[in-house]
Amino acid sequence: MAPAQEAQEVKLWSNKKERQQYDNFANLFALIKTVEKLEKAYVNSAVPSAGYEAACAELITKYKTARTTLADTVPDVQHFMATYSMHCLSARHRLQVGFPATIEHRVNVNRPGDPSSAVAVAECVHHYIGAMDTLKLNMAAKDQIAPCLSDLVISLHKVPQLPADFPGKACVRRWIGRLDNMRASDELGEDEVRQLLYEIENSYNAFMQLLGGQGGGRGQGDGGGSSTGHPNP
Repeated sequence: MAPAQEAQEVKLWSNKKERQQYDNFANLFALIKTVEKLEKAYVNSAVPSAGYEAACAELITKYKTARTTLADTVPDVQHFMATYSMHCLSARHRLQVGFPATIEHRVNVNRPGDPSSAVAVAECVHHYIGAMDTLKLNMAAKDQIAPCLSDLVISLHKVPQLPADFPGKACVRRWIGRLDNMRASDELGEDEVRQLLYEIENSYNAFMQLLGGQGGGRGQGDGGGSSTGHPNP
């Protein structure tokens, strides 16, 4: 009987750069798996809403950081998940949306006259104007635009007067998804910036019309004047 051969160690990398790449792959893999488990735990009421929201927001932030690091080697996360047989539908949805389910499916119990409702409207107007100002100042890089859009879409989901199908939510999420596949230093083209500004302005006008002008004074003050808050025809 032939003697058993010793198992040989197979190295996935041959230098520090390749090792760092596989470490980054492992981090991304672990983040996706963790989000999947957290989503299931929340659905099964195994974690309280407050704890879920805080943990999910932290994981999403880490995921975005990992995506920036791996923008060149992992341009498509869905392909990455398929390559490593990751059947994580809940995590994929949550990471694409970019914020916790408690915000996405928030039950609006506040009446329009409640103080918390007024604060939510004012914050949303502030983020609308901040996003428009960023684009009007010719800031076109992902790391300049993406934070503004993330703040805006989260604030939109906190306004109790808005219907679940308010078009502005889908508009902002679509652009966030577009930016998600870019590196931090990548910039939108001139036409893309113009289109994004056009869509944000239209969304803002629809928002103000729907709310009957609530929060307009606060937003104009933050934005530095009515010319910023209300786009020229």
